[in-house]
Amino acid sequence: MKNSKPLVFLSCVALWLALIQPSSAATFIVTQTSFVFTPSTMSIAQGDSVTWTNKDPLVTHSSASGTAPASPNGLWNGTNHPGGTYIVDFTGFAVGNYPYFCTFHGGPPFNMVGSITVTNATLAAPSVSITSPPDDTRFAAPANIALTATATQVGGTITNVQFFSGTGLLGSVSSSPYNFTVNVPVASNYAFTAVAMNNLGAAATSAVVNVFVETNAILTNPLLTNGQFQLTVNGISGQTYATESSSNLVNWSAISTNLAPSNSFNVVDPSATNATLRFYRARQDL
Repeated sequence: MKNSKPLVFLSCVALWLALIQPSSAATFIVTQTSFVFTPSTMSIAQGDSVTWTNKDPLVTHSSASGTAPASPNGLWNGTNHPGGTYIVDFTGFAVGNYPYFCTFHGGPPFNMVGSITVTNATLAAPSVSITSPPDDTRFAAPANIALTATATQVGGTITNVQFFSGTGLLGSVSSSPYNFTVNVPVASNYAFTAVAMNNLGAAATSAVVNVFVETNAILTNPLLTNGQFQLTVNGISGQTYATESSSNLVNWSAISTNLAPSNSFNVVDPSATNATLRFYRARQDL
């Protein structure tokens, strides 16, 4: 019997330690200064807490749930003297919007009010897509390409949308509309994506939008063998080139249309037999 008591005691201690382990809930800060709550609106998850901090050196403020100028509705009501803080734990709060105000300055002329939106603790990731330009759009180099993204978040807020070319960050936009213009001086193929971040730090990446920035192809290495004329098209891998021929630089006939397998590829004109004069070009249509 004497040996069993320490075992029971240790089990209770282990259970107590487990219960007091800190959770993953976040703490948000709202400052009270110059008769304004900053930020005046925010979105948090169930279980998070909000701390109001009075930064005004000579003025007393408060945070009271409800809509000014009515009386507080009793969910919370705390007074902050200069330099003081007031904390509300939103564990157990239902999902929804909670307006609040300063009981001293909530009405005119200060209208010191704010609101908190409580979301599910398991907030879903945002959704984001690039709406312009469409996939496979072509531009002539150099180009200024206007990227436009749409981002949505159910039960929370979008904090920013970042734009990427491949793995390279182009820039970030913190509020809608999510527009960003990228200057592309060099002809090439570009893969653009947008990444949206929500207020809980979850992110989502859009589908890739491929853009082709084109310039003139260069024709080299003319070779005539057994009545067949061959030339090399120097362009950009993955872009489409229509090779044409003409005897007078006015009337052009198609030889072939090729999706370039590499930056240089060969094209054969089997109809060049007995031609006394022949011109060639490789064309890209925007």
